Amino acid sequence: MTRMERYVSAMGLHISVFGAGYVGCVSAACLSNDGFRVVAVDPDRFKVARLAMGEAPIVEPYLDEYLHKAHLNEMLSATMSADEAIATTNVSLCCVGTPSLSDGTLNTDYVKQVATDIGRALRIKDEFHVVVMRSTILPGTMEDIVIPALEQASGKTAGVDFGVAYYPEFLRESSAIADYYKPGAIVFGQFADDTRSIDVLKSMVAHIGVVPHVIPMRSAEIVKYVNNCWHAVKISFANEIGNLCKAKDIDSHIVMDVVCADTRLNVSRAYMKPGFAYGGSCLPKDLRAMSALGRKMDVPTPMLDGVRAANLVQIDRAKRLISGTNKNRIGFIGITFKTDTDDMRESPMLSLVESFIGSGKEITIYDPNVVTEEGGGRNYLHHIAPRVRASFSDVIENSDVVVVGHKYAGLSGALEKAIQPLVVVDLARVEVPNKSGSLTYHGLCW
Repeated sequence: MTRMERYVSAMGLHISVFGAGYVGCVSAACLSNDGFRVVAVDPDRFKVARLAMGEAPIVEPYLDEYLHKAHLNEMLSATMSADEAIATTNVSLCCVGTPSLSDGTLNTDYVKQVATDIGRALRIKDEFHVVVMRSTILPGTMEDIVIPALEQASGKTAGVDFGVAYYPEFLRESSAIADYYKPGAIVFGQFADDTRSIDVLKSMVAHIGVVPHVIPMRSAEIVKYVNNCWHAVKISFANEIGNLCKAKDIDSHIVMDVVCADTRLNVSRAYMKPGFAYGGSCLPKDLRAMSALGRKMDVPTPMLDGVRAANLVQIDRAKRLISGTNKNRIGFIGITFKTDTDDMRESPMLSLVESFIGSGKEITIYDPNVVTEEGGGRNYLHHIAPRVRASFSDVIENSDVVVVGHKYAGLSGALEKAIQPLVVVDLARVEVPNKSGSLTYHGLCW
């Protein structure tokens, strides 16, 4: 046994992970890799079957390798039964979804349901069990929804008969495993005087080498939102500067490189590159949730509201740039919300594509992570699938204007070698040195 395996064995932690989405799958894979025995729990038969075979139900770099290793070492199992998972583990991580409602507030139905399911299982369990919420939830959700559901279903008292804590995740899709092992920060939200649960969490991450911030529950709940709102603000700020620079014939990346060089005050280079709109499952949802919270509390949030408006402006700017080419054959390179993921939730590229479908334009698409056969995966879209091509070269050859949303190896060379006159609308800043002759190049904000 390795030193880490001996340490884990001594701790005697057996972990159940509820929810097999991005956070749940990555958490289960990494915990298994660290030597913990893990049981993944999800009501989706497809996800459970895939995980039981050591296969990833989602696209995420290195996830397949981690799950395959866990399967071979018999460190990971999967089930649809909460009772079974609770009976065989002593720590549960809850990683269920919290999608937006129409008014921007969160749908906490899944959070309440998983708390209820776990609570029912705890009713017949004598051992102290720690319940850890990882889902992104607004401040007060643990105290107002999660803990009451756990106590009501179990007939027990939180912090006394079972443990409870909040452990926000900061995993970015397409780099989630790297983020897990090299986090910018680890945050634990403590409930009342429940130090036992915090000690368990500390033992789970002791090998990572980052000292956790142990803070009050509500503070931990809002940290994820503050982070994501800041990231969203940085993206829109950089894009606005980029648009202004473009109007004055200034290279915005040179400008922002200088701004980002000030690490004493400007803190971080992350997201500080002018480009296309943000999207995905976190930033749009979390901005709406914080704005909705502000309305509920009668606290104006003009900056957050402005960021959402600015993001729509960036999508509209790209649409106008494409429409201004007056071309009928439009090819799109990449439509998931970012490279190296199959997630199309609130993808600005998908929104852009959809704005041209039905307009009389001939649309072709290249994205290796988009499913083209019905039933083949979660991101199959019947109006998109027939337009997806097997290579970006096929898209380029059959287009008059190519919209670059993602970077792929070899793409720049393929664009330069295009035989027909070609307009490139670049939303990702690919390197296309030859911007003369038959190739016309338009950067979104550079």
